[in-house]
Amino acid sequence: MLMRFLIGVVVAVMLSGLAMAGPFEDGQAAYARQDYATALLLWRMMADLGHANAQGALGYMYLYGQGVPKNYAEAMKWSRLAADQGDAVAQALLGRIYQNGREGVPQDYAEAMKWYRLAAVQGESGAQFNLGYMYDEGQGVPQDYAEAAKWYRLAADQGDADAQYNLGVSYAMGQGVPQDYVLAHMWFNLAAAQGRQEAVKTRDLAAAKMTPAQIAEAQRLAREWKPTAQPTK
Repeated sequence: MLMRFLIGVVVAVMLSGLAMAGPFEDGQAAYARQDYATALLLWRMMADLGHANAQGALGYMYLYGQGVPKNYAEAMKWSRLAADQGDAVAQALLGRIYQNGREGVPQDYAEAMKWYRLAAVQGESGAQFNLGYMYDEGQGVPQDYAEAAKWYRLAADQGDADAQYNLGVSYAMGQGVPQDYVLAHMWFNLAAAQGRQEAVKTRDLAAAKMTPAQIAEAQRLAREWKPTAQPTK
């Protein structure tokens, strides 16, 4: 009966010409409470009907074995369908798969960069961080600290703790940006507030090189900082 009801909901929505936001959001709610079976049921029906967000969500569940056995072929299949429709989360997921290499998927930095960049220009913070990391490490591209800092900053501005930490390192080391302990301290402080334990140590190391006035300024900047959303391009 549940299956018949859910199919009826999806068909009715399609016939009415409305976006399939309701069932997808129901899937999100089920996923949030770790009811993966319900999320999978809702999203699979929508994915079969071409819903990009649902396809991307299925790819994620197959990649990490949530409600289904891990299956990299299925993860790639659904992620690619969503990514080809412009879904930034799926594009970022594909980038991660190619960057690390998975069962049946060889590591391919060029493909990783391609998908990360597509997601990053849409404002996907995880892709921005990973794109910055690849420039930082010279993975698939010549090492470029300025490009790394640029992408870290975009992700850090949205509140990504990993990007905030790495951007702090960039400022502390003067890599890709002018050396600036005030800004390094600020970014380390923000990352530490989100639980990045190593950021506490690096913040204190930066503070040891600063005057009391500089520390006070860094703390003020951290207190006044607010995340900024980036518009989809």
